[in-house]
Amino acid sequence: MSNNDWKERLGVVFSTNPDFDYDKDKEEEQESVPANQQDLRVLLDKKKRKGKAVTLVTGFVGSDDDLKKLGKKLKSKCGVGGTVKDREILVQGDFRQRVMDLLKADGYKVKRSGG
Repeated sequence: MSNNDWKERLGVVFSTNPDFDYDKDKEEEQESVPANQQDLRVLLDKKKRKGKAVTLVTGFVGSDDDLKKLGKKLKSKCGVGGTVKDREILVQGDFRQRVMDLLKADGYKVKRSGG
């Protein structure tokens, strides 16, 4: 055991077992599915947002980096703010049709969900 691996052991104080192996909780990065195999849902959401409308894109399967890239692209094409959290893309305002058109142009399978 080298002296430089202390960051990997942050939660384990001491072990008297000489064969003890520190569990390294490394999440496996999920590979992104090609755009034509993605099944995305676009909906308008006003809940818990003080009545403000946001366009919500759910159902993306892939890495967090790819999700953030897609979210950034949608926000910049719509010219508004938003965020990516909880595996969902939030775009401020009612841009359902525009977001659906942009996603279809990129080859995603898109369905409108909700009302």
